[in-house]
Amino acid sequence: MGLKDRLEADRRAERRSDLGSVAHWRERLLSEINLDDLAMLDMQQRRTRLEKVVGHLLSREGPVLSDRERGVLVRRVVDEALGLGVLEPLLEDESVTEIMVNGHDTIYIERNGKVELLDMGFASEDQLMQTIDRIVSQVNRRVDESSPMVDARLPSGERVNVIIPPLALTGPTITIRRFPKPFTLQKLVSLGSLDTDTAVLLASLVRSRFNVIVAGGTGTGKTTFLNALSGFVPNDERIITIEDSAELQLQQDHVIRLESRPPNMEGVGQVTIRDLVKNSLRMRPERIIVGEVRGAETLDMLQAMNTGHDGSLATVHANSAQDAVYRLLTLASMSEVKIPFEALRDQINAAIDVIVQLSRYPDGTRKVSEIGIVASERHEEFRLEHILRFDAQPPGPDRKVHGVHHRFPLPPHVAQRVIAAGESIPAVFGARSANGSSPA
Repeated sequence: MGLKDRLEADRRAERRSDLGSVAHWRERLLSEINLDDLAMLDMQQRRTRLEKVVGHLLSREGPVLSDRERGVLVRRVVDEALGLGVLEPLLEDESVTEIMVNGHDTIYIERNGKVELLDMGFASEDQLMQTIDRIVSQVNRRVDESSPMVDARLPSGERVNVIIPPLALTGPTITIRRFPKPFTLQKLVSLGSLDTDTAVLLASLVRSRFNVIVAGGTGTGKTTFLNALSGFVPNDERIITIEDSAELQLQQDHVIRLESRPPNMEGVGQVTIRDLVKNSLRMRPERIIVGEVRGAETLDMLQAMNTGHDGSLATVHANSAQDAVYRLLTLASMSEVKIPFEALRDQINAAIDVIVQLSRYPDGTRKVSEIGIVASERHEEFRLEHILRFDAQPPGPDRKVHGVHHRFPLPPHVAQRVIAAGESIPAVFGARSANGSSPA
């Protein structure tokens, strides 16, 4: 049964039975169990144990219910006691990639790149706040008027952001982002995110130790794409990943995963991305992968790329490849170290080789829309040479976005570097000659 069918069946069962008594049965459940014994069990064993206890309670004290109504009530009581209440079936559905709770009675989800409103919600704002408290307490945080914004992570790995009144005028708000699936580049080709020739070229660039920035807006799949690119890093290299929330799932043997840490309840103990980037340079990295650069750590990353750590990868929020270059410049200037604009520009010109721009289209698909080579040298204004551009056409009768990939030859110095590394270049990206024309 799909999620929509299950939710509708649950609603019908709720209307037939008094599931407003969930809180009552939750309290009866908690009075019957030994919490110390429960702590010795794993999550599935806890759920199984609690379902049995609730079933016995209903048989002994509960109303007469159909099997369906009884099953719904048991699951709801256990979800309230152990999990996240009405969010549990959404977390169980692997097709749901994002859950957005806008107040207690409004829940949106993203599935297959499309956002949809669900006909469900929490019974009250108090119930929603109990769920929020359960989330943040797992990471030793609290949320109240003095600390109304919190980032956390569920035990199963999902990233959670919580913001409550007075900052959130529509009521307590939860945004849960699922881990991206560890897609390979070949899988992204099958999904239409890029074509085979482009995938072959990107694999060659990664293996040839080009520094690559994956750029795009929110929800364009930057982390998923970065993870796919990382699959072409040789297995014998020492890789250090640095993230706000550990989402990358590299398959190589020699991977060190670092994750930033927010301040604790006393406001101390914070470890920033910048701290981790600086520390990673003392760990003999052969590749550094930064999940996303957002601030002053950009300068440290650029310096690492300029001091022998070729082949590094990172993502950045930007609306185009050209915008990504200037975005990096702005972020690098946020450091407390005052560096002239020209010096920062030279750092970017020397450090960044390739920018892969991702875009999300009206039909929910995500595609590589641009690939630009940073062709400018030191003391030059930023200059990109495009080797790929996707021109989207309006959706057709199938409501799918189609378009044309325009490919351009690699600049000679890039082609020479790829060939020198023993890698191949697809014919459609054949290098242009020194005078700018493509070879015969």
